[in-house]
Formats: sequence, C-alpha cells, structure tokens
Amino acid sequence: MADLTNLDSIAGKELTTSQIQGILQQIDLDITNLVRDGKLSAMKYSVPGNAGQSTDRASNLSALLAARDHYLKLLSAMPSWSTSQASLD
Repeated sequence: MADLTNLDSIAGKELTTSQIQGILQQIDLDITNLVRDGKLSAMKYSVPGNAGQSTDRASNLSALLAARDHYLKLLSAMPSWSTSQASLD
C-alpha cells in the first residue's frame, strides 16, 4: 500500500468511551509486559537493526506512557452524565 500524502481521503468517527478504555487497557498490558521483561511487548516496539530486531526499553516505556497520557486526556475531555435521585422521605 502506498504512503498517503495527505489526510483528505481519511474519514472516521470519534472514539467512544469504551474504545478509549480498551486502548488504555492494552497500553497498561504492554507496559506491564515491558517492565516484567515480556518478550512480546518489547518486540511490538522494536526496529530492525544490524543485529536483527533491537529495542530500547526506556524509549518504549516513555512512548507507552506518553500514549497513555494522551488517551487519558481524551477520556477526561469526553462529555459525561451524572444522574441522581433525591429521596423525599
């Protein structure tokens, strides 16, 4: 697939609360696996090098934490409803 030169042909909808919460759960899982020396999480964020795939764990953790912060801000900015019912007793 060819690279895009602009975003004119891209369309989509706003993420839902459930979708953002799912993304945050995946990020949390990746952070946990990365910190626990999980091989699969680190490989998701690896780059090809002379010795094969290589990773920079600190950079990976920093990127995951930045992504987590971004999605938390999106979640916090979403409108929410709070309902309550008063008791007349």
